[in-house]
Amino acid sequence: MPIDPYIVLLLGTVGLAALFPAHGTGATVASGASTAAIAFLFFLYGARLSTREALDGLRHWRLHVTVLACTFLVFPALGLAARATVPVLLTQPLYQGLLFLTLVPSTIQSSIAFTSIARGNVPAAICAGSFSSLVGIVITPLLAAVLLGNSGGGFSADSLVKIVLQLLVPFLAGQLLRRWIGPFITRHKKVLGLVDRGSILLVVYTAFSEGMIQGIWHQVSPARLGALLLVEAAVLAVMLVGTWYGGRALGFGRADRIAIQFAGSKKSLAAGLPMASVLFGAHASLAVLPLMLFHQMQLMVCAVIAKRRAHDPGIETGDADRGAGTEDAGAAGSGSGSGDGGRAGSGNGGAAGTETGDGAEGSAAHPVQGQPQNRVLR
Repeated sequence: MPIDPYIVLLLGTVGLAALFPAHGTGATVASGASTAAIAFLFFLYGARLSTREALDGLRHWRLHVTVLACTFLVFPALGLAARATVPVLLTQPLYQGLLFLTLVPSTIQSSIAFTSIARGNVPAAICAGSFSSLVGIVITPLLAAVLLGNSGGGFSADSLVKIVLQLLVPFLAGQLLRRWIGPFITRHKKVLGLVDRGSILLVVYTAFSEGMIQGIWHQVSPARLGALLLVEAAVLAVMLVGTWYGGRALGFGRADRIAIQFAGSKKSLAAGLPMASVLFGAHASLAVLPLMLFHQMQLMVCAVIAKRRAHDPGIETGDADRGAGTEDAGAAGSGSGSGDGGRAGSGNGGAAGTETGDGAEGSAAHPVQGQPQNRVLR
Protein backbone atom coordinates (compact mmCIF):
# COMPACT_ATOMS: atom_id res chain seq x y z
CA MET A 1 0.00 0.00 0.00
CA PRO A 2 1.27 3.52 -0.70
CA ILE A 3 2.84 5.48 2.13
CA ASP A 4 0.95 8.56 3.21
CA PRO A 5 2.64 11.67 1.74
CA TYR A 6 2.42 13.47 5.05
CA ILE A 7 4.39 10.67 6.71
CA VAL A 8 7.05 11.27 4.03
CA LEU A 9 7.08 14.94 5.04
CA LEU A 10 7.41 13.97 8.69
CA LEU A 11 10.31 11.66 7.93
CA GLY A 12 11.89 14.38 5.78
CA THR A 13 11.57 16.77 8.72
CA VAL A 14 13.32 14.23 10.94
CA GLY A 15 16.11 13.99 8.35
CA LEU A 16 16.37 17.78 8.21
CA ALA A 17 16.70 17.93 11.98
CA ALA A 18 19.39 15.23 11.85
CA LEU A 19 21.42 17.12 9.24
CA PHE A 20 20.75 20.68 10.39
CA PRO A 21 19.62 20.69 14.04
CA ALA A 22 18.78 24.04 15.58
CA HIS A 23 21.60 25.40 17.78
CA GLY A 24 21.90 28.30 20.19
CA THR A 25 19.67 31.21 19.24
CA GLY A 26 18.11 29.17 16.47
CA ALA A 27 17.06 26.53 18.98
CA THR A 28 15.51 29.21 21.20
CA VAL A 29 13.58 30.68 18.29
CA ALA A 30 12.44 27.24 17.11
CA SER A 31 11.30 26.33 20.62
CA GLY A 32 9.32 29.55 20.98
CA ALA A 33 7.76 29.13 17.55
CA SER A 34 6.87 25.52 18.38
CA THR A 35 5.17 26.58 21.61
CA ALA A 36 3.12 29.21 19.78
CA ALA A 37 2.26 26.73 17.01
CA ILE A 38 0.99 24.18 19.53
CA ALA A 39 -1.24 26.78 21.21
CA PHE A 40 -2.62 27.93 17.85
CA LEU A 41 -3.18 24.31 16.79
CA PHE A 42 -5.39 23.58 19.77
CA PHE A 43 -7.14 26.92 19.38
CA LEU A 44 -8.21 25.78 15.91
CA TYR A 45 -9.29 22.40 17.29
CA GLY A 46 -11.58 24.18 19.75
CA ALA A 47 -12.95 26.52 17.11
CA ARG A 48 -13.85 23.58 14.87
CA LEU A 49 -15.62 21.41 17.43
CA SER A 50 -19.38 21.79 17.27
CA THR A 51 -20.74 21.77 20.82
CA ARG A 52 -24.22 20.93 19.54
CA GLU A 53 -22.96 17.81 17.79
CA ALA A 54 -21.11 16.69 20.88
CA LEU A 55 -24.24 17.08 23.01
CA ASP A 56 -26.37 15.27 20.42
CA GLY A 57 -23.91 12.40 20.43
CA LEU A 58 -24.47 11.77 24.14
CA ARG A 59 -27.59 9.87 23.21
CA HIS A 60 -25.36 6.98 22.17
CA TRP A 61 -23.43 7.10 25.43
CA ARG A 62 -22.78 3.34 25.70
CA LEU A 63 -20.75 3.36 22.49
CA HIS A 64 -18.76 6.44 23.53
CA VAL A 65 -17.99 4.99 26.96
CA THR A 66 -16.79 1.81 25.26
CA VAL A 67 -14.45 3.75 22.96
CA LEU A 68 -13.11 5.82 25.86
CA ALA A 69 -12.49 2.65 27.86
CA CYS A 70 -10.57 1.13 24.95
CA THR A 71 -8.54 4.31 24.49
CA PHE A 72 -7.69 5.18 28.08
CA LEU A 73 -7.97 1.85 29.94
CA VAL A 74 -7.30 -1.12 27.66
CA PHE A 75 -4.56 0.57 25.63
CA PRO A 76 -2.60 1.70 28.73
CA ALA A 77 -2.97 -1.79 30.21
CA LEU A 78 -1.32 -3.22 27.09
CA GLY A 79 1.37 -0.57 27.37
CA LEU A 80 2.11 -1.61 30.93
CA ALA A 81 2.17 -5.27 29.89
CA ALA A 82 4.79 -4.41 27.24
CA ARG A 83 7.15 -3.58 30.10
CA ALA A 84 8.09 -7.27 29.94
CA THR A 85 9.88 -6.61 26.62
CA VAL A 86 12.54 -4.46 28.35
CA PRO A 87 15.49 -4.93 27.90
CA VAL A 88 15.25 -8.00 25.64
CA LEU A 89 13.39 -6.26 22.80
CA LEU A 90 13.07 -2.59 23.74
CA THR A 91 15.31 -0.12 25.50
CA GLN A 92 13.83 1.86 28.36
CA PRO A 93 13.50 5.11 26.31
CA LEU A 94 11.71 3.26 23.48
CA TYR A 95 9.42 1.59 25.98
CA GLN A 96 8.56 4.97 27.48
CA GLY A 97 7.60 6.17 24.00
CA LEU A 98 5.52 3.02 23.47
CA LEU A 99 3.75 3.54 26.78
CA PHE A 100 3.11 7.18 25.92
CA LEU A 101 1.47 6.28 22.60
CA THR A 102 -1.01 4.08 24.49
CA LEU A 103 -2.08 7.13 26.51
CA VAL A 104 -2.92 9.59 23.71
CA PRO A 105 -6.49 10.04 22.43
CA SER A 106 -8.02 8.40 19.40
CA THR A 107 -8.10 9.87 15.92
CA ILE A 108 -11.19 11.57 14.54
CA GLN A 109 -10.89 12.02 10.81
CA SER A 110 -9.40 8.67 9.89
CA SER A 111 -11.83 6.87 12.22
CA ILE A 112 -14.69 8.58 10.39
CA ALA A 113 -13.21 7.73 7.01
CA PHE A 114 -12.70 4.03 7.72
CA THR A 115 -16.11 3.73 9.37
CA SER A 116 -17.63 5.28 6.25
CA ILE A 117 -15.82 2.90 3.91
CA ALA A 118 -16.93 -0.10 5.99
CA ARG A 119 -20.52 1.24 6.07
CA GLY A 120 -20.64 1.61 9.82
CA ASN A 121 -22.21 4.18 12.13
CA VAL A 122 -20.52 7.35 10.88
CA PRO A 123 -22.21 9.86 13.24
CA ALA A 124 -21.18 7.70 16.19
CA ALA A 125 -17.59 7.67 14.93
CA ILE A 126 -17.65 11.48 14.67
CA CYS A 127 -18.85 11.91 18.24
CA ALA A 128 -16.67 9.13 19.69
CA GLY A 129 -13.52 10.58 18.15
CA SER A 130 -14.44 14.10 19.27
CA PHE A 131 -15.06 12.98 22.84
CA SER A 132 -11.78 11.08 22.89
CA SER A 133 -9.80 14.11 21.72
CA LEU A 134 -11.51 16.41 24.20
CA VAL A 135 -11.05 14.06 27.15
CA GLY A 136 -7.47 13.34 26.10
CA ILE A 137 -6.39 16.94 26.62
CA VAL A 138 -6.88 16.33 30.36
CA ILE A 139 -6.56 12.56 30.76
CA THR A 140 -3.40 11.98 28.72
CA PRO A 141 -1.08 14.21 30.79
CA LEU A 142 -2.60 12.87 34.01
CA LEU A 143 -2.04 9.28 32.93
CA ALA A 144 1.47 10.16 31.80
CA ALA A 145 2.22 11.71 35.18
CA VAL A 146 0.99 8.58 36.99
CA LEU A 147 2.39 5.86 34.72
CA LEU A 148 5.62 7.46 33.53
CA GLY A 149 6.50 9.57 36.55
CA ASN A 150 9.75 11.52 36.40
CA SER A 151 11.31 8.99 34.00
CA GLY A 152 9.54 10.61 31.03
CA GLY A 153 11.53 13.83 31.14
CA GLY A 154 10.26 15.77 34.08
CA PHE A 155 6.57 15.07 34.67
CA SER A 156 5.49 17.34 37.51
CA ALA A 157 2.89 19.84 38.53
CA ASP A 158 4.73 22.32 36.31
CA SER A 159 4.28 20.00 33.33
CA LEU A 160 0.55 19.80 33.96
CA VAL A 161 0.35 23.58 34.20
CA LYS A 162 2.10 23.82 30.82
CA ILE A 163 -0.45 21.40 29.36
CA VAL A 164 -3.30 23.52 30.65
CA LEU A 165 -1.80 26.76 29.34
CA GLN A 166 -0.64 25.47 25.96
CA LEU A 167 -3.42 23.02 25.12
CA LEU A 168 -6.55 23.35 27.24
CA VAL A 169 -6.75 27.16 27.50
CA PRO A 170 -6.37 27.72 23.71
CA PHE A 171 -8.89 24.92 23.07
CA LEU A 172 -11.46 26.54 25.38
CA ALA A 173 -10.74 29.94 23.81
CA GLY A 174 -11.49 28.46 20.40
CA GLN A 175 -14.78 27.07 21.73
CA LEU A 176 -15.77 30.43 23.16
CA LEU A 177 -14.94 32.30 19.95
CA ARG A 178 -16.42 29.68 17.62
CA ARG A 179 -19.64 31.69 17.29
CA TRP A 180 -17.77 34.57 15.65
CA ILE A 181 -14.87 32.86 13.86
CA GLY A 182 -16.62 29.64 12.83
CA PRO A 183 -17.73 30.92 9.40
CA PHE A 184 -14.22 32.23 8.66
CA ILE A 185 -12.67 28.86 9.55
CA THR A 186 -15.19 27.06 7.36
CA ARG A 187 -14.39 29.31 4.38
CA HIS A 188 -10.64 28.90 4.80
CA LYS A 189 -10.44 25.33 6.08
CA LYS A 190 -7.96 24.24 3.41
CA VAL A 191 -5.54 27.05 4.16
CA LEU A 192 -5.85 26.47 7.90
CA GLY A 193 -5.30 22.79 7.25
CA LEU A 194 -1.91 23.68 5.79
CA VAL A 195 -1.23 25.74 8.92
CA ASP A 196 -2.05 22.66 11.01
CA ARG A 197 0.35 20.51 9.03
CA GLY A 198 3.08 23.11 9.20
CA SER A 199 2.64 23.45 12.96
CA ILE A 200 3.08 19.73 13.48
CA LEU A 201 6.15 19.67 11.23
CA LEU A 202 7.64 22.49 13.29
CA VAL A 203 7.00 20.52 16.49
CA VAL A 204 8.71 17.47 14.97
CA TYR A 205 11.72 19.51 13.82
CA THR A 206 12.15 21.11 17.25
CA ALA A 207 11.81 17.81 19.09
CA PHE A 208 14.27 15.93 16.89
CA SER A 209 16.72 18.82 16.86
CA GLU A 210 16.85 18.67 20.64
CA GLY A 211 17.30 14.92 20.38
CA MET A 212 20.28 15.36 18.06
CA ILE A 213 21.87 17.86 20.42
CA GLN A 214 21.40 15.43 23.30
CA GLY A 215 22.83 12.56 21.24
CA ILE A 216 19.97 10.22 22.07
CA TRP A 217 19.88 8.66 18.58
CA HIS A 218 22.92 6.60 19.48
CA GLN A 219 20.57 4.60 21.71
CA VAL A 220 18.53 3.27 18.78
CA SER A 221 19.68 0.49 16.46
CA PRO A 222 17.90 -1.08 13.43
CA ALA A 223 17.33 -4.24 15.47
CA ARG A 224 15.62 -2.24 18.21
CA LEU A 225 13.42 -0.48 15.65
CA GLY A 226 12.42 -3.83 14.19
CA ALA A 227 11.57 -5.12 17.65
CA LEU A 228 9.51 -1.98 18.27
CA LEU A 229 7.50 -2.61 15.10
CA LEU A 230 6.79 -6.19 16.20
CA VAL A 231 5.58 -5.08 19.61
CA GLU A 232 3.40 -2.37 18.09
CA ALA A 233 1.93 -4.83 15.59
CA ALA A 234 0.98 -7.11 18.48
CA VAL A 235 -0.67 -4.23 20.37
CA LEU A 236 -2.62 -3.17 17.27
CA ALA A 237 -3.76 -6.75 16.58
CA VAL A 238 -5.03 -7.17 20.14
CA MET A 239 -6.97 -3.91 19.95
CA LEU A 240 -8.51 -4.63 16.55
CA VAL A 241 -9.65 -8.09 17.60
CA GLY A 242 -10.72 -6.97 21.07
CA THR A 243 -12.82 -4.03 19.87
CA TRP A 244 -14.60 -6.13 17.25
CA TYR A 245 -15.50 -9.16 19.35
CA GLY A 246 -15.84 -7.12 22.54
CA GLY A 247 -18.43 -4.96 20.81
CA ARG A 248 -20.39 -8.07 19.89
CA ALA A 249 -20.20 -9.35 23.47
CA LEU A 250 -21.60 -6.02 24.69
CA GLY A 251 -24.59 -6.36 22.36
CA PHE A 252 -23.71 -3.73 19.75
CA GLY A 253 -24.89 -4.17 16.16
CA ARG A 254 -22.60 -4.40 13.17
CA ALA A 255 -22.62 -0.67 12.35
CA ASP A 256 -21.78 0.30 15.93
CA ARG A 257 -19.09 -2.38 16.19
CA ILE A 258 -17.38 -0.92 13.13
CA ALA A 259 -17.33 2.52 14.75
CA ILE A 260 -15.99 1.02 17.98
CA GLN A 261 -13.29 -0.94 16.15
CA PHE A 262 -11.94 2.01 14.17
CA ALA A 263 -12.31 4.67 16.86
CA GLY A 264 -11.15 2.42 19.70
CA SER A 265 -8.03 0.96 18.07
CA LYS A 266 -6.31 4.16 16.87
CA LYS A 267 -4.01 6.77 18.34
CA SER A 268 -3.80 10.39 17.19
CA LEU A 269 -0.48 11.63 15.86
CA ALA A 270 -1.76 15.21 15.69
CA ALA A 271 -2.72 15.25 19.37
CA GLY A 272 0.20 13.14 20.58
CA LEU A 273 3.02 15.16 19.03
CA PRO A 274 2.25 18.48 20.75
CA MET A 275 1.65 16.74 24.08
CA ALA A 276 4.95 14.86 23.83
CA SER A 277 6.75 18.10 23.04
CA VAL A 278 5.38 19.69 26.20
CA LEU A 279 5.80 16.67 28.48
CA PHE A 280 9.11 15.21 27.32
CA GLY A 281 11.09 18.28 26.34
CA ALA A 282 14.53 17.27 25.02
CA HIS A 283 13.52 13.59 25.12
CA ALA A 284 10.49 14.11 22.87
CA SER A 285 12.17 12.70 19.77
CA LEU A 286 12.36 9.15 21.11
CA ALA A 287 8.98 9.55 22.77
CA VAL A 288 7.19 10.31 19.48
CA LEU A 289 9.05 7.76 17.35
CA PRO A 290 6.83 4.82 18.44
CA LEU A 291 3.75 6.98 17.85
CA MET A 292 4.84 7.90 14.31
CA LEU A 293 5.47 4.24 13.43
CA PHE A 294 2.22 3.07 15.01
CA HIS A 295 0.29 5.77 13.20
CA GLN A 296 1.34 4.62 9.75
CA MET A 297 0.83 0.98 10.68
CA GLN A 298 -2.72 1.53 11.93
CA LEU A 299 -3.72 3.41 8.79
CA MET A 300 -2.43 0.74 6.43
CA VAL A 301 -4.00 -2.13 8.37
CA CYS A 302 -7.33 -0.39 8.93
CA ALA A 303 -7.60 0.53 5.24
CA VAL A 304 -7.52 -3.18 4.39
CA ILE A 305 -10.01 -4.08 7.12
CA ALA A 306 -12.41 -1.31 6.09
CA LYS A 307 -12.47 -2.53 2.49
CA ARG A 308 -13.19 -6.08 3.65
CA ARG A 309 -15.96 -4.92 5.99
CA ALA A 310 -17.60 -3.09 3.09
CA HIS A 311 -18.12 -6.47 1.40
CA ASP A 312 -19.50 -8.34 4.41
CA PRO A 313 -22.34 -10.71 3.44
CA GLY A 314 -25.74 -9.05 3.45
CA ILE A 315 -24.54 -5.45 3.04
CA GLU A 316 -25.67 -5.05 -0.55
CA THR A 317 -29.06 -6.62 0.17
CA GLY A 318 -29.68 -4.58 3.28
CA ASP A 319 -29.65 -7.54 5.71
CA ALA A 320 -26.95 -6.04 7.89
CA ASP A 321 -27.53 -3.51 10.62
CA ARG A 322 -28.48 -0.11 9.32
CA GLY A 323 -26.82 1.92 12.02
CA ALA A 324 -24.74 4.10 9.74
CA GLY A 325 -26.43 7.43 9.31
CA THR A 326 -29.41 6.60 11.55
CA GLU A 327 -27.92 7.34 14.97
CA ASP A 328 -27.99 11.09 15.46
CA ALA A 329 -28.01 11.61 11.72
CA GLY A 330 -28.18 15.34 12.13
CA ALA A 331 -24.75 15.35 13.71
CA ALA A 332 -23.09 14.16 10.55
CA GLY A 333 -24.03 17.18 8.53
CA SER A 334 -21.07 19.29 9.56
CA GLY A 335 -17.44 18.86 10.55
CA SER A 336 -16.74 17.57 14.03
CA GLY A 337 -13.59 19.58 14.61
CA SER A 338 -10.46 17.70 15.44
CA GLY A 339 -6.79 17.36 15.20
CA ASP A 340 -7.16 14.73 12.61
CA GLY A 341 -7.12 15.41 8.92
CA GLY A 342 -7.02 11.80 7.92
CA ARG A 343 -7.76 10.51 4.50
CA ALA A 344 -8.70 7.03 3.58
CA GLY A 345 -9.24 5.49 0.22
CA SER A 346 -11.23 2.52 -0.91
CA GLY A 347 -11.61 0.81 -4.19
CA ASN A 348 -8.40 0.03 -6.02
CA GLY A 349 -5.25 0.59 -4.01
CA GLY A 350 -7.09 2.11 -1.03
CA ALA A 351 -4.64 4.44 0.65
CA ALA A 352 -4.87 5.83 4.13
CA GLY A 353 -3.68 9.27 5.11
CA THR A 354 -2.58 10.81 8.34
CA GLU A 355 -4.59 13.03 10.58
CA THR A 356 -3.09 16.49 10.38
CA GLY A 357 -5.42 18.84 12.14
CA ASP A 358 -7.71 19.60 9.21
CA GLY A 359 -10.70 18.48 11.20
CA ALA A 360 -13.09 20.87 9.57
CA GLU A 361 -13.59 18.41 6.76
CA GLY A 362 -14.97 15.67 8.95
CA SER A 363 -18.45 15.80 7.51
CA ALA A 364 -17.29 14.61 4.11
CA ALA A 365 -17.13 11.10 5.47
CA HIS A 366 -20.88 10.58 5.62
CA PRO A 367 -21.78 8.36 2.68
CA VAL A 368 -25.03 7.39 1.08
CA GLN A 369 -26.10 4.13 2.73
CA GLY A 370 -25.09 1.14 0.69
CA GLN A 371 -22.71 3.02 -1.61
CA PRO A 372 -18.97 2.73 -0.89
CA GLN A 373 -16.97 5.83 -1.70
CA ASN A 374 -13.67 5.73 -3.51
CA ARG A 375 -12.51 9.00 -1.98
CA VAL A 376 -13.97 9.65 1.41
CA LEU A 377 -11.85 12.48 2.77
CA ARG A 378 -9.23 14.76 1.42
